[in-house]
Amino acid sequence: MTKAVRYDEFGGIEVLRVDEVDRPVPESGQVLVRVKAAGVNPGEAAIRTGAMAEIFPSIFPSGQGSDLAEVGAGVDRFVVGDEVIGFSERRAAQAELVLVDVDNLTPKPDGISWEVAGGLYVAGVTAWGAVHSIQLDIGETVVISAAAGGVGSLAVQLARRAGATVIGLASEHNHEWLQTHGVIPVAYGDGVTDRIKAAAPSGIDAFIDTYGGGYVEMALALGVAVERIDTIADFAAAARYGVKTEPGTNARPGAEVLAELAALIADGHLEVPIANVYPLTQVRQAYTELARRHTHGKIVLRP
Repeated sequence: MTKAVRYDEFGGIEVLRVDEVDRPVPESGQVLVRVKAAGVNPGEAAIRTGAMAEIFPSIFPSGQGSDLAEVGAGVDRFVVGDEVIGFSERRAAQAELVLVDVDNLTPKPDGISWEVAGGLYVAGVTAWGAVHSIQLDIGETVVISAAAGGVGSLAVQLARRAGATVIGLASEHNHEWLQTHGVIPVAYGDGVTDRIKAAAPSGIDAFIDTYGGGYVEMALALGVAVERIDTIADFAAAARYGVKTEPGTNARPGAEVLAELAALIADGHLEVPIANVYPLTQVRQAYTELARRHTHGKIVLRP
């Protein structure tokens, strides 16, 4: 037997529990992995509440989680004891043992902590997809909302690597971190549009919204072209105005992009801030913190 996060019905954090389940048995092309760390992401909470049931239907009891970093074994590409980073398409990463398709795994470089590795996939490939979708040129200016959050903290760094001037919207206690990463910090709240204009007198070329709550409309009001706006949070606004929602649910980048991001981290060119680490048994507490939407970086579970 082994432990895994489960829930039997849609709902809030109260439906989550940690169960004893049968040890998974790998089939052809699968790897049985022992999870060392698993990320916590807003999309998982939305799936659990039923808000995304049409896109991600659930069969109960359901597991939870996509991010993971593990010690794997089971196919020719990996041997017992290999350290790998990967992702589960079965919403099962928050567990002690998980079955993962071999194509969803990549070796974990030395020097990356389990917490960083285990929290990388969803936030990392989402940030990568959003930055690539707006097609930044060197010298252009981009605004990124929730710039110190799990996705935003990576998106600002990737946008800087693309040669853009980056304006990061964040609370003031995160401004120092943004400045140390070459980002122009701007406080959100009343008057934010005027503060953005003051920070970018020549105008805004692109906008990445990682928070929702009116930022798509703000981007349009700032004169940003529809095709240069990407939101990962406000799908209603995306449908209304025709802005992008990359990387989307059906074309999410995979293990190759994960390997690229991991290499950047290993070489010191990309930082994944870790907001907090919880034991698997405190999964409810982890999602309670996530729901506050004020964390700097990633929340991670350790089985």
